Amino acid sequence: MSSYYVNKNAQSTGEHEVHESNCLYLPDSVNRVYLGEFSSCHGAVEESKKNHYQNSDGCFYCSRPCHTR
Repeated sequence: MSSYYVNKNAQSTGEHEVHESNCLYLPDSVNRVYLGEFSSCHGAVEESKKNHYQNSDGCFYCSRPCHTR
């Protein structure tokens, strides 16, 4: 299980990226929302879409299986 966060700031293309807690591109603590513990990025992205930002996507670097854009 890993901890996941979503960036409060959208990318230039409009999506909010979901990051694993050990990602080199994890946003500063003031710019992220804790999503919880998940066994994969899929659950974290779904949590973000459901409760935070409908336009969420996985980070290219730490959540590549969930990076669709």
